[in-house]
Amino acid sequence: MSNHSRAARRDRTHFLYIAVIAAVAAGIAVGLLAPAFAVELKPLGEAFVALIKMMIQPVIFCTIVLGVGSVRSAARVGKVGGLALGYFVAMSTAALAIGLLVGNVLHPGSGLSITEETASAGAEQAAGVEHTSTTDVLLGIIPDSMLSALTSGEVLQTLLVALLVGFALQAMGRTGEPVLRGVGHVQRLVFRVLGMVMWAAPIGAFGAIAGVVGETGVEALKSLAVLMLGFYATCALFVFVVLGVLLKVTTGINLFALLRYLGREFLLIVSTSSSETALPRLIAKMEHAGVDKSTVGVVVPTGYSFNLDGTAIYLTMASLFIASAMGDPLSLGEQVSLLLFMMIASKGAAGVTGAGMATLAGGLSSHRPDLVDGVGLIVGIDRFMSECRAVTNFAGNAVATVLIGTWTGGLDRSQLDRVLAGDDPFDETTMVDDHGAPPAEEDEKEAGTRAPALV
Repeated sequence: MSNHSRAARRDRTHFLYIAVIAAVAAGIAVGLLAPAFAVELKPLGEAFVALIKMMIQPVIFCTIVLGVGSVRSAARVGKVGGLALGYFVAMSTAALAIGLLVGNVLHPGSGLSITEETASAGAEQAAGVEHTSTTDVLLGIIPDSMLSALTSGEVLQTLLVALLVGFALQAMGRTGEPVLRGVGHVQRLVFRVLGMVMWAAPIGAFGAIAGVVGETGVEALKSLAVLMLGFYATCALFVFVVLGVLLKVTTGINLFALLRYLGREFLLIVSTSSSETALPRLIAKMEHAGVDKSTVGVVVPTGYSFNLDGTAIYLTMASLFIASAMGDPLSLGEQVSLLLFMMIASKGAAGVTGAGMATLAGGLSSHRPDLVDGVGLIVGIDRFMSECRAVTNFAGNAVATVLIGTWTGGLDRSQLDRVLAGDDPFDETTMVDDHGAPPAEEDEKEAGTRAPALV
């Protein structure tokens, strides 16, 4: 396949993302003009997110098995994983601290009073939250069977089984190579299917935006503007100052160049309000940008469960907002205790719409049951905060992948520079850099060359 024909295929995908922007605008218009009809469109957005989530576990399984199975030393994977977890804890703590600082300066919620209507809404929201202990969470990582880990919907279960399979193939040496080649073919298939699913993005974006605007309208946002703007500003502060400075000082990479490379993923997240919709694409794009398979395979899926910076900021500010609005502000000791609990409780809530509110209600019911009814105060704007939450989570995981790749020697810096400069564009159609080679030839090439993307 010539470079010209590949470029032409990529050009056609530009229309897809223009259609997503148009769909968002149309969804807002329908939500404002015909709110009752717009609410009926919500299932369109839910269906698209469900289609993407359907692809996540196969993508993670193939990526980790190929990444771990092709690395000669198990210690390298352990080093990447240990460094990643340490980094995630540090960043979550920083996000909580910034949220606390801004929340205590702005005092969001002061002057508001809760009504019976919002109290009942909050009670209903909290009623559906399941409270699980740390032991239950840890035991929940172990699937009922190896195969059920691919169908359970639990990312951490898939991560565990994929690591075990990858280490087993690593130990098998050359006899495991046919299995690795087979997984490579399956991965190509999975990304082809994902490419087909992506063409439903405009429909999903239209339904999702129309539904939420139809439900909340404009009036519902006015009284909560301080919290929303404060939250947006805090997330921007964290991404552009904390992450941007860390990335520049550590690697010399410009944060804006990295975010521009991931622009289409951010558009998807904003239109669907879930960072999970971009997870498979983040894996593909990070490998294309020069981060090796084992680093991407460990850092990205783990980050989606343990590196939720936006969720940490949200839990901080929402808790302070509810306590102030109900006339019973949290003392500093209560703030620290509650938020440490929430930092642990939020692990595993992988950026799905509504997961942050469920964690918020669960944390308040465990520490300050008298504040649970206040969750109803933010029901109206949670969807809009969810978008910012998901974008921040995604940016944090993208930066984490580059940083950990740099620290562990798993980053091809020259390839990253070419990609960020626009000299080596990502193949939007296949999300796989086959370079026109048939599968058999590509498999032979894999042994001697580094594949710049998923192969």
